Amino acid sequence: MPTFTRLFTCFATAAAFALVVGQPAQAQSADASFFLTSTGIGNGGNLGGLAGADNYCQTLAQAVGAGAKTWRAYLSTQAADGAPAANARDRIGKGPWRNSKGVVIAKDVAELHGANGLTKQTVLSEKGDVNNGRGDTPNRHDVLTGSQPDGTAFAAGDDRTCKNWTSSTQGSAIVGHSDRVGLRDDDASKSWNSSHPSRGPDGGCSQADLKSTGGDGLLYCFAAN
Repeated sequence: MPTFTRLFTCFATAAAFALVVGQPAQAQSADASFFLTSTGIGNGGNLGGLAGADNYCQTLAQAVGAGAKTWRAYLSTQAADGAPAANARDRIGKGPWRNSKGVVIAKDVAELHGANGLTKQTVLSEKGDVNNGRGDTPNRHDVLTGSQPDGTAFAAGDDRTCKNWTSSTQGSAIVGHSDRVGLRDDDASKSWNSSHPSRGPDGGCSQADLKSTGGDGLLYCFAAN
């Protein structure tokens, strides 16, 4: 092969590789209806309430070409100031739900809260990335839910939702483990939606508090339609 031809071929191959690497991540499946947020809002447990969290899910979905669906954050709220509680399980539609690779993680609400397909490898971000879990640096497996294992809200009383997702200081929020791994070999440690409450020196709901126990204020997002 002439030298010029070899050089042209090498340059063309390198250019094609650079083009692929430089392309922004997109939702890999048109049927994607579930993802874990790649980043948190950044204000601890203050998500702007349910509306703010839903809008965040919608915004991230829109950025990867999945904005035509109605996206909801998997969050519960507790009854307060005359307002009724909201159950995360009632906010996310009927299923089935697929991750950004098209893999079904649950066919309906019952399976989602039972023998679902959620693992570290299937709980993907909107970009199709695997989230850091226990053993990775940094660990980011804590996901805000404020929910009991069956996806329902906690009774009024002890704060389990960072004051219904409006506090970035005082309070506490129940989190799940996206990788289904914890400190012990028990149901709570393996729970994707109800492992333990947040805690920390700032009061329990700051961004620093969430990071201190292995989180980053991440959310599960589901397409409700």
